[in-house]
Amino acid sequence: MMRFHHRSHCYHPLRRETIAGLFLLLFPVFLPCLFTPFSHASPSTFSEWNVPKPKHLPLLRSALQRESSNGELSDLWAPLADHGWRPCLRSVNAPSLPQKPEGFLQVFLDGGLNQQRMGICDAVAVAKILNATLVIPHLEVNPVWQDSSSFIDIFDVDHFINVLKDDISIVKELPDEFSWSTREYYATAIRATRIKRAPVHASANWYLDNVLPVLQSYGIAAISPFSHRLSFDNLPSGIQQLRCKVNFKALVFVPHIRALGDALVHRLSYPPGQSEPGSTNYLRETTDQNDKQRPQKFVVLHLRFDKDMAAHSACDFGGGKAEKLALAKYRQTLWQGRVLNSQFTDEELRSQGRCPLTPEEIGLLLAALGFDNSTRLYLASHKVYGGEARISTLRELFPLMEDKKSLASSEERVRIKGKASLLAAVDYYVGMQSDIFVSASPGNMHNALVGHRTFENRKTIRPNMALLGQLFLNKNITWSEFREAVVEGHQNRQGQLRLRKPKQSLYTYPSPDCMCQA
Repeated sequence: MMRFHHRSHCYHPLRRETIAGLFLLLFPVFLPCLFTPFSHASPSTFSEWNVPKPKHLPLLRSALQRESSNGELSDLWAPLADHGWRPCLRSVNAPSLPQKPEGFLQVFLDGGLNQQRMGICDAVAVAKILNATLVIPHLEVNPVWQDSSSFIDIFDVDHFINVLKDDISIVKELPDEFSWSTREYYATAIRATRIKRAPVHASANWYLDNVLPVLQSYGIAAISPFSHRLSFDNLPSGIQQLRCKVNFKALVFVPHIRALGDALVHRLSYPPGQSEPGSTNYLRETTDQNDKQRPQKFVVLHLRFDKDMAAHSACDFGGGKAEKLALAKYRQTLWQGRVLNSQFTDEELRSQGRCPLTPEEIGLLLAALGFDNSTRLYLASHKVYGGEARISTLRELFPLMEDKKSLASSEERVRIKGKASLLAAVDYYVGMQSDIFVSASPGNMHNALVGHRTFENRKTIRPNMALLGQLFLNKNITWSEFREAVVEGHQNRQGQLRLRKPKQSLYTYPSPDCMCQA
């Protein structure tokens, strides 16, 4: 055993080795953050330590040297042509509200902001089918994001009730005689007033047969879970249009979300140097300043690339063996390994378009479409798997990329800090105001904004995932070949109206149910 000889006046080699050994032992104690990636199999920490190298370096090098002509940029930013359809939410011979509803309807909604948004629309429709009074829906705490924001924290509840006042009866809270009907009450035992087994995409008749009797017997019915519990087919046109009325007219965000969103849009449109830079007092200033300068156009990119998606996809994202092990461990912890994609190789998944686009890949897509390095890009994302290291290639391609933190001060963001639903609400609002919206991969945010922007005839780029997967697998492809294939493969994926087919979501394809030919 080594010992320190404090009385020795000679500085022996043994003493130097002892001090060095002690230093190595204590170094992790005083600086644990440097060593945690090696002791915790967290996807984000592994990807930060093992900074992934670009997977498509030849394409990236060519993209960084790209030049776009004025003609190309003009075509890119041109608004969509008039498709001949208009929003159409008129009531179809709807009778006035019955004087006495059958009872109170409660729904409990899980998922993220946009899944809950669709659930709210369905809840209004079911209340109409049942002639029930709807209680403002309860939003469950998301187990991933741990956000406890309620309906009134996100949406303007008074506007919601007012817009729908001629369609259904809505109350903010239950009367005292039903105050016992709470989430906690239903969590402790089987209750006669809870409908627990509503099938996915249930028909209107199912609700009349199974929920209406409960309402009539007890005066109240609580449906939980409720996400995706109403069919998109075989419903009266009035019910379909009511769902769209809720989604596109009744659901608006609370004033402070809209104010922050307006601030971000203004700063993207009038960046510092062209207009006065934003101050911390911006939200108290008018945004209607009649600026003489022409507003700049901007793209909102929804970069859906969080660690859950990365792990669940079972794809290889270039982080090496450490990243693969970390994602496999995370997959096992969260889903006990029950992930369908795990059965396939990375090549098989990519060729089928089942891998989310990385920041590098979505950057190459935008560059190939003709967006140059002067493009103003707003990054709509909660947490990007791999952090800034993963985003660096995208930022290199688009140096004018912004997000909430770069555009707004911490004081302006204080009311949304750490609240995933409010952060997503701001991104949704800015996404609706953008000249072009593009999502890196399908999902609820993508679907919601595609539908909403279709309703308002706004340009939206939908990446051709299968095509891109095959192009990225070809390691010998040149930039000109890649660009030609990308442009050709996305000519009809820029927001052109598509009619809804059976079983497709009304909220993604609002025509023809909620739009009329002019």
